[in-house]
Amino acid sequence: MSELQTALLVIGLGAIIAVYVLGWWQQRRYQRKFAATLKGTQADALYQGSYTKLAEPIQQAEPEPTVEELDLLAEVKVAKQSMSDESCAILDGRSDFIIELHLREASPASVLESLWQRKFDFGKPVQICGMTLTTKQWERAIAEGHTLYSDFRVALQLVDRSGLISSAKLADFRDLVTGVAQYIKAETTVPDVQETTHRALQLDAFCVVVDQMVGINLMPAGNRLLTGVKISQAAAAQGMTLESDGAFHLLNAQGHSLFSLINRDTKAFQPHTLEHLTTTGMTLLLDVPRVDNPTLQFDQMVRVAHELAKELQVNLLDDRRVELTEAVLAPIRAKVSEVEAKMCEQDIVPGSAQARRLFS
Repeated sequence: MSELQTALLVIGLGAIIAVYVLGWWQQRRYQRKFAATLKGTQADALYQGSYTKLAEPIQQAEPEPTVEELDLLAEVKVAKQSMSDESCAILDGRSDFIIELHLREASPASVLESLWQRKFDFGKPVQICGMTLTTKQWERAIAEGHTLYSDFRVALQLVDRSGLISSAKLADFRDLVTGVAQYIKAETTVPDVQETTHRALQLDAFCVVVDQMVGINLMPAGNRLLTGVKISQAAAAQGMTLESDGAFHLLNAQGHSLFSLINRDTKAFQPHTLEHLTTTGMTLLLDVPRVDNPTLQFDQMVRVAHELAKELQVNLLDDRRVELTEAVLAPIRAKVSEVEAKMCEQDIVPGSAQARRLFS
């Protein structure tokens, strides 16, 4: 091939490439202009759909959130944070044996590996809270979490309905936590075991006094039996729902039980057996320390008892089968009110998160 032929070939290829590039540039310019026009007009849905298939998707700008939406998002965030931090906020030297660990350098909760492995060895709940490095607030620590903490509070609950913890368990817990602290080179603040045991004894004695359960029996006369279906319908009419524990409960807005309706016979209420279940009676139960405003809830339970009695044609009786008249109910109500006052005096408000865990 001569030099002239080679030069002509190069010139021809260059012209072809120039034409291709010019066409591509014009097409891109046209598409951008067309897309901008669509963004600025209200084209019908069918047309937009056709265009979307032929050209690049139009990136619609996200609408700016309104002030109301931003406020709602903030409230949700605060609520979630409050729920997460509540268990740390209620830790108290009266009810918990709390050991503080002060770290040399911020670390995730996984640094307490040995402690996580033995968390359930003490017969009472163990709570681990961390002081976040960024927000400087206490929050419940999670073993697998990545949040960095500058300090930890490791708390062992002293008292619940199964009784109080032994001094031997407290000593074992202390030795475990201080051993972990020594391994990770953290400084500790450790309460005295004997003083803690003394406080636990006092708290347990108080809890025994105020740990009251009030029951109202609903029983038909003679040998008549009540059916599960009728009971379910009557309970539902009073706003009660059947829960997984086999009892009907009246729940508050937070999902906590105000009082419950249980079967007096051995069988629990279950959705799949209600149709065939019969019973000699039921019992309404008020767990006094675990409900908000127990005196008010007692009054509400009595009203529900009368409504159920009317609907199911049953009698209100105590455990000795004595009829629960207003005269009999009055001293019971006074006792509930007394328990409520005693708990408030000790700053353990009935129905609070602190009360629910002490009486669990």
